[in-house]
Amino acid sequence: MTKQDLIATVASAAGVTKKTAGDALDAILDSVTAELKKGKSVTITGFGTFRVSKRAARTGVNPRNPSQKIQIPAMSIPAFKAGKSLKDAVR
Repeated sequence: MTKQDLIATVASAAGVTKKTAGDALDAILDSVTAELKKGKSVTITGFGTFRVSKRAARTGVNPRNPSQKIQIPAMSIPAFKAGKSLKDAVR
């Protein structure tokens, strides 16, 4: 399912235009992104939790030259943990 498919599904389910559904989806995604940038988590009860996970610095291998070691810096990455209702629905 693409973003456009999701917008069309939301528009028909809510009885609104695709433009309105697209604006609402963009607002939700922008809000989640803004909170993750601040290092906070976003919980949607029953669906799941978006959070920022810390990845430690580590030594890796250069794929072009396997004998060469490279340093991979520490970084923050987005992560998602599914909620119970979502897990049960998928099972």
